[in-house]
Amino acid sequence: MNWSIRKASLQDILPLRPLFLQENNFQIRYNARHERGWTDSYLISTDGGAIGYGAVAGKNDHGDRDSLFEFYLMPPFRYLATEIFAELLRVSGVTEITCQTNDLFFSSLFYRFAKNIRAEAFLFSDQHTTHFRKENRVFRKREAGEVMDRYEENQMGGYVVVEDGKPIATGDFYLHYNPPFADLWMEVTESHRRKGIGSFLLQELKTACYLAGRIPAARCNIDNEASKASLLKAGLQVAGCLVSGDVNG
Repeated sequence: MNWSIRKASLQDILPLRPLFLQENNFQIRYNARHERGWTDSYLISTDGGAIGYGAVAGKNDHGDRDSLFEFYLMPPFRYLATEIFAELLRVSGVTEITCQTNDLFFSSLFYRFAKNIRAEAFLFSDQHTTHFRKENRVFRKREAGEVMDRYEENQMGGYVVVEDGKPIATGDFYLHYNPPFADLWMEVTESHRRKGIGSFLLQELKTACYLAGRIPAARCNIDNEASKASLLKAGLQVAGCLVSGDVNG
């Protein structure tokens, strides 16, 4: 079969992205890169039309286009995947590959073509509902101007946990990921850590997220044991890792 790869516009690959997102029915960490204009797109075609695409960005988003972070190929053509992937690396000139391990198709190629592999973050999906209760502590929306001790306004989320009228934890969920997924985050004041406040806050943020019509997801740095423990305790599970590696020349 004859096929080719060419640099294309984002509009050229948009018809294929719903297929990619349907297959990978989970939060895509770098989904917003496309709409923010931080990517170069590569279209894979045969005489019959487009069959796949690759997306490249800078390792630090705004830098050179040196990292392949998204790859999709229609299932009937995946017997050509190794050959096409190798050519995409050559044509794009990338030096790094970034992959979510829960993207099984992409990760199978990642492990074939990457070296010096590094795990950067744990990726979480919701698993079960918890029912923590914290006496004298209330979860609610944050009021205007309300901040925690030693925090600035821009460090506060839309929700807080309050004790004795003072916020002791804050969090929210980001909506710039692929719908219906949203990304949870939280902060707890240092004096109230290791008391279960973070898990309680995450539990309530999950509910708020569902009420907003979104599915909660989360991530944390690979070495952040405290955040990982709080996420697991709040009913989330590790769904994969964000990994990167140098192109195996």
